[in-house]
Amino acid sequence: MLTIQPCKKLYRLKFYKTVIGENSLYGIRNMIAKLRGRLDSVLNDCVVIDVNGVGYLVYCGERTLSQLPIIGEVVSLEVETVVREDQFHLYGFVSTSDREWFRLLRTVQSVGAKMALSILSMFSSEEVALAIISGDRETLTRVSGVGSKLAERLITELKDKVPANINTATVSKYTADNGGPATMDAVSALVNLGYRQSEAYNTVLRVTTRLGKKVPLEKIIQAGLKELSG
Repeated sequence: MLTIQPCKKLYRLKFYKTVIGENSLYGIRNMIAKLRGRLDSVLNDCVVIDVNGVGYLVYCGERTLSQLPIIGEVVSLEVETVVREDQFHLYGFVSTSDREWFRLLRTVQSVGAKMALSILSMFSSEEVALAIISGDRETLTRVSGVGSKLAERLITELKDKVPANINTATVSKYTADNGGPATMDAVSALVNLGYRQSEAYNTVLRVTTRLGKKVPLEKIIQAGLKELSG
């Protein structure tokens, strides 16, 4: 089996510019979006997927590695292709949501592919989203290499980019610990009225902390609107 190892310096940017032209580099970054094939081998931080006799080396986080089938079985991964000056790396994820968050995280200053993968190794994409929405620096700093300044930067730069379709099961567990069962209904109501998700979420958490977790939904919304309009 021929194994392609994108991590090796075999595919250099100079080669791409010479052979296919600099304007095609964007296409290279997006040319492999998904891989489906036989799981050939698993290493510490990557796997080799055999697709019709060609082996693709794909870097994966710990959460992704823990969800893979046994060697020899068919595996399917969402893939992000990262082209750097002298490297061509593939990063694999079990869900589209994780891949999208990998992209989002890398838009933040000082967050490269390795750091983004570390964050998604410790937390699911939904957990990352909720930590950012709620301004939970403490959770983010649990990741090795993420200090208070970087956690603050992640929250500041991404709080208004969080997708609205956060996994409801994760949300339910989080709100049960942080605001009670009416929290997300109140957040949804405020978002539908035109407020940003991050400000709606934090406002509702402040309201439920002040008034108590068992306060009726209508009063949470009223108090939230009063706070946001004040």
